Amino acid sequence: MNYQELSKEVSYALRHAPWEYELELDDDGWVGVDQLLTALRLNPKWSKVIVSDLELMISESKKKRHEIADGRIRAFYGHSVPDKILKNEATPPAILYHGTARKVKISILQEGLKPKQRQYVHLSQDIETAMLVGKRRDSDPIIFVIDAKLANENGVKFYLGNEKVWLADVIPPQYLNTIENE
Repeated sequence: MNYQELSKEVSYALRHAPWEYELELDDDGWVGVDQLLTALRLNPKWSKVIVSDLELMISESKKKRHEIADGRIRAFYGHSVPDKILKNEATPPAILYHGTARKVKISILQEGLKPKQRQYVHLSQDIETAMLVGKRRDSDPIIFVIDAKLANENGVKFYLGNEKVWLADVIPPQYLNTIENE
């Protein structure tokens, strides 16, 4: 079984189109594992998927996008579903990072970081992860450095996505600086 493909399918089902799989997420983004398996098995490609496949998919993933607990599964972050997935506020590290395409640098410096089609702005705990994210949109991305400590002290809310990803509703421009690759 290709666990990377399974992860993409599960992410799509839990983050973007649960209605296509007849799934109902609760306010925290959880759905029963059995319900997800039933939905996945309707596709011949996933007809033999079982709980241990989902567990292996999660344990082998470098990005840690999902979790299973108490017979339920959810995606940690990246949701674009209309109903906002509730997250618990948390105190972020002093500095966070955001990698993106250079062409949006000026608009971000003017308007700040906004979630666009997602529910939250995604921030990285380290430069390496921010660089990998940025390279999805630009071979030479720009890295924004976020003064998360000051932003949080001034009322910007942060939420823990997973051990490498932090979330925020918005990051106003006054908390942003850039790291340029010259």
